Amino acid sequence: MHKPASISKRIKNALRIDRAMLLVWKASRSWTILSICLTVVQGFIPLLTLYIIKLLIDTITAALQSDDAMASFQRIIYLVIAAALVTILQAAVRIAGNYVAEAQAAIVTDYVLSALHDKSISLDLAYYENPQYYDTLHRAQREGPYRPTKIVNGLTRVLQNGVSLAAMVGLLFMFHWSVGLLLFASTLPGVFAQVLHARRQFEWQKKRTHEERRATYLSSVLTMDAFAKEIRLFGLGSFFADSFNRIRTLLRGEKLALSRKKLLAEFFAQFFAALIVMGCLLFIAMRALQGAITVGDMVMFYQAFQRGVGNLKDLLTNVAALYEDNMFVTYFFEFLDIENAIKNPPLPLPVPPKLTRGIALENVSFRYPGQRSAVLEDISLKIGQGEVVALVGANGAGKSTLVKLLCRLYDPQEGRITLDGTDLRSFALQNLRGQISVVFQDFARYYLTVKENIHLGNINISQDSEKIKEAAIKANADTFIDKLPQGYDTFLGRWFYSGEEISLGEWQKIVLARAFLRDSQLIILDEPTSSLDIHTEYHLYQKFRELIAGHSALLISHRFSTVRMADRIYVVDGGRIAEQGTHTDLMALKGIYADLYTKQAAWLDDEKN
Repeated sequence: MHKPASISKRIKNALRIDRAMLLVWKASRSWTILSICLTVVQGFIPLLTLYIIKLLIDTITAALQSDDAMASFQRIIYLVIAAALVTILQAAVRIAGNYVAEAQAAIVTDYVLSALHDKSISLDLAYYENPQYYDTLHRAQREGPYRPTKIVNGLTRVLQNGVSLAAMVGLLFMFHWSVGLLLFASTLPGVFAQVLHARRQFEWQKKRTHEERRATYLSSVLTMDAFAKEIRLFGLGSFFADSFNRIRTLLRGEKLALSRKKLLAEFFAQFFAALIVMGCLLFIAMRALQGAITVGDMVMFYQAFQRGVGNLKDLLTNVAALYEDNMFVTYFFEFLDIENAIKNPPLPLPVPPKLTRGIALENVSFRYPGQRSAVLEDISLKIGQGEVVALVGANGAGKSTLVKLLCRLYDPQEGRITLDGTDLRSFALQNLRGQISVVFQDFARYYLTVKENIHLGNINISQDSEKIKEAAIKANADTFIDKLPQGYDTFLGRWFYSGEEISLGEWQKIVLARAFLRDSQLIILDEPTSSLDIHTEYHLYQKFRELIAGHSALLISHRFSTVRMADRIYVVDGGRIAEQGTHTDLMALKGIYADLYTKQAAWLDDEKN
């Protein structure tokens, strides 16, 4: 099982930005190049502006001191026009830069979300049954979509600030070297305060991920339709709302405490910077009074220092932000770096196009990651070609776990599972799973159209294929589908406009149709008729042999009317095979199966009476 990196390791990794840059480059190469070009232009424009202002002031000063002031008016006009053109250029470049940044952010966000989705659907099922995984996923979903773009935008701002700063510092060194050095000194305390806050924020979010995720869950309980009936019936609204508010109050209080520390540090940093700025400006003014520089020079150096302080502050602020963004983007890459235990073999073997010997479990034992006790112990069973096998046992006996092993959602720790004598681990996952149809007990409900829902069973065929309707007929779903407002084009569920809510039994028919659409060699039905009425169940099993002709089938059911039709029945008790045989054999054995069957039959007789 994946273990998240330590905080110290993340902070160390945060100093590397190459991976985030590479991600943005792959997602938006042309936009990145355009952004860099615009950034460099933006960096040089302030220097050009200052120089034009200096020339304008010196020209006006000289004109005022001459006898013919109007003689310089033509040059003043040219300088004013030049200043206006530079201002227009600056606005145009800024607007273009904002558009490029917005477009790039949208493209990168979609790219990152696609990467998150691709990784999510490729991960082992084990991660979805581990709370630690959801903490990792929550952080990746929160930080991944926007942090890489922030890093690139931060780098472009650093480049822009760096170009402008270099120009201003060069100008100030022409005036006096000490002014350039003091410019740097004025911003260092503020940067230190931001870096310190970034580290505190990073560590706090790592610590409180679980609480943030719990608050998100409670919010969904209060707003999702799945919980609406019970919340109203049992008066649970205030209970969940109070729990949500307690967590949010805790999180808000701690975040505000961090903000107060940051603001206090920033105040002292700004006070220190103000003293240095005041001293430097007095020095520039004194040199002008001494006649060492012109009035235009004084204004230019004054503006250069002011802008230099701003550029340096922005530069170091953006560097601190990069530090923060790189710490947080490691959450995204941490998620992408999760390694699967269930992997394709280096040289996969082809899956037999038609089973001859069937599927066998040979001395299989399994325990879930992080658990000490085994769910399955020394299980051996066989599903022959064209054979119907049933599993019977109490809840928690390990029946559904066995299904996960057959689908290779997990691998056993001991023993092996074979298909025609070949270990399942020798086949490519996609090819192996393509030969298995499963109706899970906790099946998924997709709020799509009826046609799309059934089509998910075999997305390699057209949605307009007649096979979809044939599968619905096999599952006895066509009767209620034809009564829906738009038939097979009706949306299911209330999530979308004109959607229709259907019963749990009707959902189960849709799922069965999905399974029948899939042309697979093994059909696994985990409690396939638990929500069907007795007439539908009878109709289905009257045709069951016909429906699965040429296929092997595994049935898991608590209904013995379903189980007794199997060619072979395995009774699972405490993770082991306790009994096996036909219905007649097991009834004659008078063991667990016979006891359960007798009790269920007696209960049904009581219900009839």
